Amino acid sequence: MTRLAGRVAVITGAASGIGRASAERFAREGAAVLLADLDAAGEAVAARIRERKGRAEFVRTDVTREQDLERMVTAAVEHFGGIDILFNNAGRGNFVPFTQLEPAEWDRIQATNLRAVFLGCRAALPHLRRSGRAAILNTASQSGLQGQARNEAYCASKGGVVLLTRSLARELGPEGIRVNCLCPGSTNTPLLQGFLQVAGRAPEDLARAVPIGRIGTPEEIASAALFLVSDDASYVTGVALPVDGGMTA
Repeated sequence: MTRLAGRVAVITGAASGIGRASAERFAREGAAVLLADLDAAGEAVAARIRERKGRAEFVRTDVTREQDLERMVTAAVEHFGGIDILFNNAGRGNFVPFTQLEPAEWDRIQATNLRAVFLGCRAALPHLRRSGRAAILNTASQSGLQGQARNEAYCASKGGVVLLTRSLARELGPEGIRVNCLCPGSTNTPLLQGFLQVAGRAPEDLARAVPIGRIGTPEEIASAALFLVSDDASYVTGVALPVDGGMTA
C-alpha cells in the first residue's frame, strides 16, 4: 500500500463522494493529502486520515475563486513541501429542461466544473514542474462524452474538461507532466442524489440502464483515480477514462 509513498496530492471537492474516497485511498497508499472543499466537513475527513496514521490537512476552498485556489496551493506547499498530484474533482450540476436553464446557473456550473480546473492547473503548475513525476487528474464525466437531455450545462462543462485535459497533456508532456481525466458514470454521491431528487427518479432507475447492472461507488472511481496518478500509468497521458459500468461502450 505504498504506490504514492513520498508524494503530495491536492484534491478538490474532497469533503464527500469521489473526492473523499480518493483522499482516503491516496493516503492509504502513502501520499500526504491536502483536502480542499467549500464544505467544512472536509476537516473531519482529514482528521480521520490522521487518526489512521496518514498525513492530511484541510483548507476551506471555493474553487470558483482564483485567490482561494492560490491559497490552497500555498497551503499544500507549506504543510508538505510541494505538490506532485493535482486532482481537480470539485463539481456541481443541475437537471432542468433547457428552456428553464437560467444564464446565471449556466455560469455557476461552468465556473465550478471547467474554469476551476483551468485555475487549479494554473496555480499548481509551478510546483508540479518541480516534482519530477507530476500528474494532473481532472474529473470529467460520462456526461462529457455523450449528450444528455435536460443536462446541457453539465455536459458542456464536462466536455470542456475532456478537451482541456487532452490539450494540456500535449503541452505538458515534454516536461514529464501527465494529464488525464476520469469520466465516471452514475456513482452514488451527493451530486447524483441531487440529480435524482430534481428528476424524481430512484437509483434503481439508473441501475437498470447500466450494462453492468448497478451504479458505481465512490471507492470504485477512487481506484481508477489511483491508477492514473500512480507510476502504474507512467505511459498514460491525455486519456479520458470512462468508469461507467459500460454506459459509453
